[in-house]
Amino acid sequence: MEVYTVTVATGTSDYSGTNNYIYVTLVGEKGESERTLLDNPGLDFCKGAVDQYKVSSSAPLGSLLLVRLEKQRYWVEDNWFCRYVTVEPPGGDKALVFPCYRWLIGDVKLEIREGTATTLRDDKPPLLLAHRKAELQERKNTYRWVTWAPGIPRCIDAKSEADLPQDVRFDNEKRSDFEHSLHYALLELSLKKLAIRFGKSWNDLEDFRRIFWKLRSPIAEFCMEHWKEDWFFGYQCMNGSNPRMIQRCKKLPENFPVTADMVQSSMAPRTSLDRELKAGNIYLLDYAVTDGIPANTIRGKRQYIAAPLCLLYQHPDRGLIPVAIQLEQTPGLDTPMFLPTDPPLAWLLAKMWVRHSEFQVFQLLSHLLRTHLVIEVFCVATLRQLPAVHPVYKLLAPHLRYTLEINCRGRTQLISENGIFKRVVSTGGEGLLVLAQREYKVLTYRSLQPRYDFMDRGVTKLHNYHYRDHSLLLWDAIHKLISGVLDLYYLSDQDVQDDMELQAWIRDVTQEGFTELPNFGLSSKLNSREDLYTLLTVVIFTGTAQHAATNNGQFDWCAWVPNTPCTMRHPPPTDKDAVNMEMIMDTLPDVSQSCVQMAITWHLGRAQPDAIPLGQYTEEHFTEGPAQQVIDRFRAELKEIEEQIRSENEGEELQYLFLLPSRIENSITI
Repeated sequence: MEVYTVTVATGTSDYSGTNNYIYVTLVGEKGESERTLLDNPGLDFCKGAVDQYKVSSSAPLGSLLLVRLEKQRYWVEDNWFCRYVTVEPPGGDKALVFPCYRWLIGDVKLEIREGTATTLRDDKPPLLLAHRKAELQERKNTYRWVTWAPGIPRCIDAKSEADLPQDVRFDNEKRSDFEHSLHYALLELSLKKLAIRFGKSWNDLEDFRRIFWKLRSPIAEFCMEHWKEDWFFGYQCMNGSNPRMIQRCKKLPENFPVTADMVQSSMAPRTSLDRELKAGNIYLLDYAVTDGIPANTIRGKRQYIAAPLCLLYQHPDRGLIPVAIQLEQTPGLDTPMFLPTDPPLAWLLAKMWVRHSEFQVFQLLSHLLRTHLVIEVFCVATLRQLPAVHPVYKLLAPHLRYTLEINCRGRTQLISENGIFKRVVSTGGEGLLVLAQREYKVLTYRSLQPRYDFMDRGVTKLHNYHYRDHSLLLWDAIHKLISGVLDLYYLSDQDVQDDMELQAWIRDVTQEGFTELPNFGLSSKLNSREDLYTLLTVVIFTGTAQHAATNNGQFDWCAWVPNTPCTMRHPPPTDKDAVNMEMIMDTLPDVSQSCVQMAITWHLGRAQPDAIPLGQYTEEHFTEGPAQQVIDRFRAELKEIEEQIRSENEGEELQYLFLLPSRIENSITI
């Protein structure tokens, strides 16, 4: 009789444990063990438990291939989350680890493989090949593509988060925190709204301080004090929630008739606009993408959207500053050129209009489209085409956690016909989809790679562009992780070309996910290791660092509502001299809209209580030493980046810490 020692680990979140019957069968190349009920004295399979059992076999099993787990109901149904199983063969051989990280729901059988990452080519036993095929067939039936709306990336077929399989749902703690925090923020701000309604009316910029109660942050407070200053406006173009908009201006656009005289007073002594254009010190924000977008109607009142052009100058002493703003794409008598020499309120309102466009672009394009929806494509394709034993699945799995659920919630709660955007944002309703479709048409794979993005926008020499510098450090560290791990499994470019599962995966990404995108620039075939490594770096970078850069600061930059208004209630001014405080207050979001803006940006931008930081893996998908060593080196490099960023920021009043590795989540979970 052969006796194996089997250890079973139960999940650590609430309701992971079970009181149902659990059976195990060990499957080897020479046969199967007895089907064994796992039952020790006392309670088994409690939350967080690691239980040990003996499993017998009447004959040697040879190499162990699979562990078969079975759950059977006892009185009532009680789902069980299994983290992993380890098996110690007789004779004291090294224990084998079988990662699971799956829910067992109902009366169910689940077979799991030993943890060594294996490509299809390296799998020989027919039993394992059949297991691989059956796993993918089941996943393709479970995770299906659907078109939520035309002209944007396709997504998971689920009408709401309730339709998702339990394996990709939030843990119970995450779900209750997510729902509680939103209710908390909205309730707190509803009380403020009441207090304001019963107090004096909303008629002065200082009134915005009255919704600035408990929900605070150092940057939000700094913003409240400095938001009118031109250098701070320029700083946010580089290091705010939309750091990918600014581009070098080599020649003024024909529809932006700025003259040298208009901006001469903003220039440093003994220079001119023409000279600074040639020197590479003139930059442009162009919101053409918002031109003609249908505006929302909120409580029967039409809202307004502009499509500004803003010229900026990298001043040797004052930093990056705005020097001219035009609020529409077509110049004319009703589209004046706003300048820093104008009456202060006119210049301030022009900057607010630019920041209002910034809110629309960062929320819907930089954040929703270019991180959430892009990553969902890779998430669905990975679940459909790569088995759990595949090295690329093991690399990506921790970086796809919770993304399907947060995206489903976004579609039902934020951007739906009666979601939060419809209630308070100027592009809510029809406009947000038109905006996303417009950007999706011009989305390129190249623009998702930071080095190319910075080169193409001409911003490699922009001073104090912390987002750029920290992004490149993180990109290089992630690329090193991926090449270090996958070099263990792909010894040549031919190995990549011959991996049929990998090629099916890239076809699913390009032909099913990113449809209607002839100029996206991502091939439907992976031809080399570098092709693969760059693509996976894009996926992990986008779902971690890029998401953190656009998401995590939104409360900081938007809590002081006049700095980044979610909507505008009057059209852009056509006469600079007519701008007064009454016009500004009538244009900015009202009390109710401002409260919701604060609540939603706090809810989405706050640090998540169950966040797993970049490089920390609570689920160990790789069980072999060489891969684990590469992951350890990645963690060490992230620690060095953390120290470098902290030392750069030491003593700075306005710190850029959004790309600290410890503050970047391993996946898009909010």
